[in-house]
Amino acid sequence: MKSFPLAAALAALLSAPSYAETFREAFPAQYESLYDQYKDRTGALDLLHGTMAISGGIAEVVLPDGYYALGSADARYVAETLWGNPPDDTVLGLVFKAGTSPIDEKAWGLLLQYDPMGHVSDDDAAGIDYDQMMTDMKAGSAAENEERKKQGFPAIEILGWAAPPHYDPVERKLHWAKRLQFEGSENETLNYNIRVLGRKGVIVANFVAGMDMLAQVEAAAPEVLSMIHFTPGNRYADFDPAVDNVAEGGIGGLISGDFAANAGIMLLLLALLKKGGFLLALPLLWVGRLFKGRGKGDGSA
Repeated sequence: MKSFPLAAALAALLSAPSYAETFREAFPAQYESLYDQYKDRTGALDLLHGTMAISGGIAEVVLPDGYYALGSADARYVAETLWGNPPDDTVLGLVFKAGTSPIDEKAWGLLLQYDPMGHVSDDDAAGIDYDQMMTDMKAGSAAENEERKKQGFPAIEILGWAAPPHYDPVERKLHWAKRLQFEGSENETLNYNIRVLGRKGVIVANFVAGMDMLAQVEAAAPEVLSMIHFTPGNRYADFDPAVDNVAEGGIGGLISGDFAANAGIMLLLLALLKKGGFLLALPLLWVGRLFKGRGKGDGSA
């Protein structure tokens, strides 16, 4: 998918009633290649069960029955080759429910990264006014949209919370979701985020799912949250102020900052999906996803 001209086709795809169908009609060779690549690689994907170490073992994902994961190499294959994203070596893994595959348009995936931003203070968590935060983010998106338009991307409107932020001060885990809408599209986009705080950084976990799958994602979120842990020595409580760095901003910064540009790099790119599209907000990663639109996966991803 590296040859797919995203920028050139963006305007047409935005207004199309079926993104996958439009892509297949406009770029038949690339569409068939995408499907063939998945079929050819299916048997070679290394499906992980049990406990998956991430980021060199500083954290782990404990997978209960009913879930499987892909390690970094296979997760990058899915994200970059099947879903059409640029290369990104910060991708650490992908989690799926058993019986679903990366090209199943009715299935969610959870993409994992680690941001070594430093120790995030949660002192501000109890005092955050999330209604005011949403108002501020809506206001701040105007300047960001001007920059997006200059770079040839559509404006993105923040419509509100799809799920208001929730922080667990015992587990040091945070999750929230926003409703977004791309200029020129009638469909809403789901932006669902999980952050797990550790000694020296944060596990970044983002659901890859359409807005029509919000109920599924919310139902899965508690179990997914329980899977992700930092290992001894890397936990939030292991923070040593004498030697460890402290991140700028706190819980509020994690939530509001995911929509902003990081060091001048745009974080958001339109995702292409038959029923409306979805979006990930990942540091240093432009994310666009295209599903094949051909029936269900068989779970052998």
